[in-house]
Amino acid sequence: MLSRINQKIAVILAILAGFYLVLSYNLPKYPNAIIDADVVPKGLGLLLLFFAVLLYFDKKEETEAEKLKRTITKENVLLLLSVLVFILFYIFLLEIVGFLLMTALFIFGCSLFLGYKKHVANAIVSIAFSLVIYGLFNYLLKINLPAGIIPL
Repeated sequence: MLSRINQKIAVILAILAGFYLVLSYNLPKYPNAIIDADVVPKGLGLLLLFFAVLLYFDKKEETEAEKLKRTITKENVLLLLSVLVFILFYIFLLEIVGFLLMTALFIFGCSLFLGYKKHVANAIVSIAFSLVIYGLFNYLLKINLPAGIIPL
């Protein structure tokens, strides 16, 4: 039944999507909200389920070159673990430092660590992305993100 790697991954993704959908349907309802808090999670869960079904019925066979792409070197594992440490620091310091500053530092530091050499462009993108997301959430969606040490 599950002869191809795509089918195996699709079943795992479908189970994950099902679990995610169950959790998103259990989110509380807010009667005064224009767009309820469960719209995006439900949409993402259904999208993941849809793509899992598409992946399951995909007829493409895996070539030897594609199998080689799945092998992860020791260097890549260390790189992934380092990024995980960056993410854990980000999560730990988010409330203390604040979303705006911490997100800009996270994006800049992670990009720098991963080898991106254009520091000015990296700084501009890090700051601009953080400002746009902060503005969208705080002023458009009325969802307060942690201000931290910057009183906005």
